[in-house]
Amino acid sequence: MDKAANSKNTESENTLNRDQVIVRTSIVGIVTNVMLSIFKALVGLATNSIAITLDAVNNLSDALSSIITIIGAKVAGKVPDKNHPFGHGRAEYLSALIVSAIVLYAGITAAIESVKKIIHPEKASYTAVSLLIVAVAIVVKLVLGKYVKAQGEKVNSASLVASGSDASFDAILSASVLASALIYIATGVSLEAYVGLVIAIFIIKAGVEMVTETLTVILGARADKELTDRVKHILTQEPEVRGAYDLIINDYGPDKFYASVHLELPDTMTVREVDALTRRVERKVYRETGVILVGVGVYSYNTGEGEAARIQNQVCETVMAHDWALQFHGFYLDEENKDLRFDVVMDFDVDQKEGIKILRDELQPMYPDYHIYIAPDVDVSVT
Repeated sequence: MDKAANSKNTESENTLNRDQVIVRTSIVGIVTNVMLSIFKALVGLATNSIAITLDAVNNLSDALSSIITIIGAKVAGKVPDKNHPFGHGRAEYLSALIVSAIVLYAGITAAIESVKKIIHPEKASYTAVSLLIVAVAIVVKLVLGKYVKAQGEKVNSASLVASGSDASFDAILSASVLASALIYIATGVSLEAYVGLVIAIFIIKAGVEMVTETLTVILGARADKELTDRVKHILTQEPEVRGAYDLIINDYGPDKFYASVHLELPDTMTVREVDALTRRVERKVYRETGVILVGVGVYSYNTGEGEAARIQNQVCETVMAHDWALQFHGFYLDEENKDLRFDVVMDFDVDQKEGIKILRDELQPMYPDYHIYIAPDVDVSVT
């Protein structure tokens, strides 16, 4: 009981610290972007520079992104309730999606305004003070972007990482504006609108990538291979476990993973022994990876070395002869009831019903006295 309580307390403290980092970092971003937006707006209006004015608007959108990040973190940090038993962690992915959409919108807006200025050019009048403000803004945004992104990676916050990346793109945008202003002063050639269009395209590209990555997580991406390998390694370290299969890890928010798995155990184990084993591995997996095993199923394997072992080898060779058969496991031969059963992981390129039919047509003539049961598995964590 004490260990469970300590585990919950530690998890709560980690969540609290994480939320504090996200809120503190977002507030820094809000204050910085509002100040930059005010200065750039004044410079843009004073110099008649569309690029600097758009840059000011972009800073306001960054401040809005930080506000959304705070809201997302607060919602995600709410404790589980009756309607949301796995917590509210995925709300943070939604906030990251909104931030990505804002970046995309800012890029599209900048592109539209730049095209307008290409068609209807206007002369800008830069001053030393205005250029100095833009130069300082570049440095500030570079530092802010690096800081926010680092904090996001530290606490695994997709929203902060997205905001940090956006700030870095803003610095590039401001640098391009400064460069075009210097070229205009030196040569009289105005590249401001063209530079704005090129940078807008890069911002749009970044926005599309950020939206795509976030949607992939929301829709249910394949679990990280390093994490699945670690979990399987921990499970198979138990002497009774011959294999760990069908591992499914569900992402319910940053660092909130719930999983299920099948363990292949000898047919001589009692229910009491299986119960003790599953409880032991659940604790160990959570302690070492943070993944919560909410379901542990079992496959039994034949412990004898007679007919069952010979047939298993033959069936395995037949199944794995197909390129679309990625894994063979869960084999068990019930000689008394004449049942032969196993699982096969199939590639997404083959229809499961067709694959089962092919295997059954090949195996049934080989073992006409047996009822063959084939369970198809989805290629979730097998790579």
